[in-house]
Amino acid sequence: MTIEAAARPKAILLSGPTASGKTDVAIHLAAHYPLEIVSVDSALVYRDMNIGTAKPTADILAAHPHHLIDLISPEETYSAARFCGDALNAMAAINARGNTPLLVGGTMLYMKALTEGLSAMPAANGEVRARLAARAADIGWPGMHAALQRIDPVTAQRLKPNDAQRIQRAWEVYELSGSPISLLQNRLSTANDFPYQTLKIGLEVSIRSVLHQRIAERFAAMLANGLVEEVRGLQERYRLHAELPSMRCVGYRQTWQFLEGELTATALEEHGIAATRQLAKRQLTWQRSMQNIAMEDCLAADLKTRVTSRVVAFLDAP
Repeated sequence: MTIEAAARPKAILLSGPTASGKTDVAIHLAAHYPLEIVSVDSALVYRDMNIGTAKPTADILAAHPHHLIDLISPEETYSAARFCGDALNAMAAINARGNTPLLVGGTMLYMKALTEGLSAMPAANGEVRARLAARAADIGWPGMHAALQRIDPVTAQRLKPNDAQRIQRAWEVYELSGSPISLLQNRLSTANDFPYQTLKIGLEVSIRSVLHQRIAERFAAMLANGLVEEVRGLQERYRLHAELPSMRCVGYRQTWQFLEGELTATALEEHGIAATRQLAKRQLTWQRSMQNIAMEDCLAADLKTRVTSRVVAFLDAP
């Protein structure tokens, strides 16, 4: 039975591109109000991937625990569907403690899936994936991409010829459903009835060059703090390969290429910064498509004050 909107518990969603200061704002809010942070980040779910994901420090996590961090090994995969289930469970537990969930992150697909519903997609199928991988070994991922153009030109147009993960998924969906993934992505499996009153706040950027500078400085700091050593240690500790979702995360993919001798140290930094900028651009595009979201400039000197005012008004409202 549908819960009347006024009777629903409240939840706050804080999104924004990488390096926009989401975590800092979230910790400020959690320090002053009865909020618990729920991570909405497809990289933070991996254990032992700390530097390249900009995971909050142990001290921060001790003071302000984050739900949905360190859930799985880098050998495993995670999905939007699993996130929705995990997030709803965490949110229910937070409500039971008399607190309000504060969902924070830059994985916009997860945010939209949670609040607006999931597309009617078939689940992953190991047999089909193995067959597609074997075919790709014969003709290459550019060849798979060229073939995809014939059955799903919309998806092929937005994918790069070497984007193995997404090309494979597009083919997998087509073989399992008989429909192009671009068609299914526009069909929700159900009319999603998100059981919360929500305040959505998005951090945008008024001066793109400033965000780019932040990204460059942060990636340089990751390298200085041991990103290469972190990935080398992951390779020794786990059974990894370059096409795993964990190793395709921005920063990790470029570091893997460096360790394989495909990039120089200079190119590692340049490619890592460029990939992070592209990620931020995609995050901003996703964020602009979200429904009923209030935007705040992440570069504003009074950002925390402005966000706090919105949060207080929301929490105090009936």
